[in-house]
Formats: sequence, structure tokens, C-alpha cells
Amino acid sequence: MSQIKTGAFLNYVIIFLTNAVGLFITPFILNHIGKNEYGVYTAIGALVGTISVLDLGLNNTIVRFVAKYRAQNDRKGEENFLATTMLIYLCISSIIVILGFSFYGHIDSYFTKLTLEEIQIAKTIFILLIFNLAIGLPGGSFVGICYGYEIFVFPKTINIIRYILRTAVVVAILTIGGKAIALVIIDTVFNILFMSVEAYYVFFIIKARFKLHEFKIKYVKQIFSYSLWIFVFSLVSMLQWKAGHWVLGRIATAEVLTIYGIGIVLGTYYGAFSTAISSVFLPRATRMTVGNATGEELTSMMIKIGRISFIVLMYILGGFLILGNQFVYLWVGRELGIEGSFETWLIALLIMLAYTLPLVQGFGNSILEAKNKLSFKAILYLSFMVIGATFGAILAKSYGALGMISGTVTGWLIVQHAMNIYYHRIIGLNIFRFFKELLHRTFWVVLLIFTIGYAISYIPGTGWINFIVKGTGYSIVYALLMYTMGIIEFEKQLFKNAFLPIVKKLKLK
Repeated sequence: MSQIKTGAFLNYVIIFLTNAVGLFITPFILNHIGKNEYGVYTAIGALVGTISVLDLGLNNTIVRFVAKYRAQNDRKGEENFLATTMLIYLCISSIIVILGFSFYGHIDSYFTKLTLEEIQIAKTIFILLIFNLAIGLPGGSFVGICYGYEIFVFPKTINIIRYILRTAVVVAILTIGGKAIALVIIDTVFNILFMSVEAYYVFFIIKARFKLHEFKIKYVKQIFSYSLWIFVFSLVSMLQWKAGHWVLGRIATAEVLTIYGIGIVLGTYYGAFSTAISSVFLPRATRMTVGNATGEELTSMMIKIGRISFIVLMYILGGFLILGNQFVYLWVGRELGIEGSFETWLIALLIMLAYTLPLVQGFGNSILEAKNKLSFKAILYLSFMVIGATFGAILAKSYGALGMISGTVTGWLIVQHAMNIYYHRIIGLNIFRFFKELLHRTFWVVLLIFTIGYAISYIPGTGWINFIVKGTGYSIVYALLMYTMGIIEFEKQLFKNAFLPIVKKLKLK
């Protein structure tokens, strides 16, 4: 149990580091390499990241099958499975290299709005990232093996160390004049170094073995039958977060790519806060589903998790809606200017607005997984992500980055409303009750807080101190009004349980 509990704690550390360090490092990188080079860096990263879907869900499959073979005490089956997956990975890496070299010669004709210097930077970054991907996908299997052995502390600790060291090295290299290519070289070195450490741990500490005792097509079919829907959701994620980079890379300048890329980064940070809260309840929720809980019982749990997520998300959304434009300008405004900062804020805000409902209903995904109903959601999401990306591409011709994200989030909104019909009619969740109890007390309190927050935003001033004063005022208003008027007794008890130990320790001191 210590591995699971410590691993869960380290998960939160990783979430915090990803968000906190990301907020610091983004303007630092942007300031040192310039907005045009940053745009090239993010666009090529997204392009190569698209190819990473060729993982085909194998990493998750490794976790599942290694755990299965260990439970059955089948050492031979485990060795054969790992050897088979490594052969599949070698094929995938070969395809990645072939695709990489095939596209390399067309970079200058695809990115039509980039200068010759930017094209050369793009080509160098592209080759380095293709190499990273070709070795990184098979290397990721070592982490999957650790998870299959129920070893969580080591890989997560390594991930934290890597993140901290990488940040320190990036700051040092950029300070002495490094540019975008230097960033990719740093990542390449770190990939090789830490992958070697993970490989050593797998081979010499837990003593896993890759040995092909027999090769049969049925083993390959078994592997891919499990990984198919994981692969489909990877395609969905790719279309959500990377399709805009493909489209804008074709028709927009490097500066537009930067504005879009930073807006996407801010939007993705939003979900991490909700996940950190709701994931605490998911194991219990999954047990309910497996235990044949009724639709009303599942709805009650979905409401509990949804309300907590909603309260956290409304604090962030309200703060970003009211003070976000000022924050983005202070954060990256020196490089993007007033108009660029405003557009970045608007892109992030649209993502947050569209992302709120899926995050609040995140428990629904656990229900679908437990009931083996993920295939419907996967196909529905994939279809509407394609439609949304296509609509965004049409709008992008006239409205640039804002047009692209508008089309994309339209697809998100439509598919989530379609999922609510599915939850209600097929899964048996009481969606009308869900929304009624989700908004019970919170809706009017949120409106009141946003109104007061809007008045707070008129405090004169423009600098960081002014922003901190406004943000502190908004936070105090939100905490007081939500606690006294918005939350129910169950949520108050959760709050007390979370903070009472801290208060007691302070009193003892």
C-alpha cells in the first residue's frame, strides 16, 4: 500500500510542478528565444507529437498484461509478452524514422509563412524530435513495466528529478544565449540519460526479462484488441490539442503560432486542478460501479465529485475571466504586445469554458470504463473532433488562431451534450438531477462572486502588485461567500478535514 499512497502523493507533486514551473518557464523561454522562434518550436513539437499516436496504446497495455502475468505467476508468458511488444516497438520506431525523413523534405513547402531562417530552425528541431520519438516510445515501456510490477515511487521520483533538473539546465543554457535548438538538444540528452536509468532499474533491480519463447499472431491480436480504444482516445487528444498547430502552421506566421501555443498551454493547466481533486474519489467510485450500483447511486456519487470539481473550477475560471487579461499581459505581454496578449487570453478562456463540463462530469468516464462502454464515447469524440478541427480550419483562414480554437471547442461542446443524452438514456444516470444538484446554491453564489470580482477589477493600476491585490481580494470574496452560502454540509466537512490537521500543528508550535 505504501507504493500506491506514496505514488498518489507524488502524482500531486508532479501536477504542481508541471503547472507552477510551466507558468515560470514559458515567459522565460519566450523572452530568451523570441516569439517567432518560440512559435516554430511549439509548432514542430506539436507536429512530431502527432506521430506519437503510433504508440497505439502499447504503454498502457504493458501495464495491464505485466500485472496479469505476475498475478498468474507466469514468468515465461511475461518474458514472451515483453519481447513481442519490443518487436512491435521496433517496427513502430522504423515507421517513425521513415515518416520523419519523408516529411523532412517538405517542411519548407508546408510552412509557407516562415522565413528561410525559421525553416532551417524547424528542420533541425524536427530531426532531433523524430530521433527522440523513435527511441522514446520503446523506452517508455520501462515505466509501464514498473507500474505492472506495482512499483510507482521510483518512476515518479525519477520524473520529478528529471523535471527539476531539466528546468535548471534550460534556465542556465538560455541565460548564456541558447535558443530553441538548444532546448531540443537538452531534452534529447535527458531522454537518453533517464531512459538508461529506468532500463537499469528494470533489468537489474526488478529483473524483468525480454525473451521470445514463441511468436504467434494471436499474441499480437490480443495486445491490439486491448490497446485499440486507448489508441482511439490518443487520436482524440491529438485532434484536441495539436490539430490547430497543423492548420496554422500551414497558413499563419510564427507569431500567430506562438499566440495559439501559449493559449493552449494555459487552457491545459485548467484541467489539472480539477483532476487533482476528483481523482481522490475515483477508486471508490469504480468499486461502486463494479458492485452493480444503481443509476441513482452512481448519479449521487457523480454529483458529489462534480460539485467539488465545479467549486474549484469556478474559482479558477472566474479569476481568469476577470483578471486573466491583465495576468497574460504581465506574464508574456512584453513579447506578444497588447493585442497578442488579449488574443492569447481569449483562446485560453474559450478552452476553459468548453472544458468545464467534461471536467465536472469526469466521473462519467470511470463509469463507462467499468461498464465496458468506452467504445461509444471514443467513436463519438473522434468524429466530432474531426468535425471541430475541420470547422476550425475553415474559420482560421479568416480569423487566424481565434477561428481555429472556436471551431475546435464547438466540437467539444456538441459531443459533451451528446454524451449527456447517452449517460441519461443508456447508462441510466439522472442527468437532470445531476445539473439541478450541481447548481444548487452554487449558481447564484458564483454569479454574485463574479459581479463583486468584476468590481474589484476596476481597482486602478496595472502592475504585478496591483494584480496581486486584486487577486487576493477576489480569492477572499470567493472563499468567504462560497463557504458560507454556496457549499453544503458534506463539502464543509471535507474542507474542515483537509485543513484541521494543519491548524492543529500550527497551534502546537
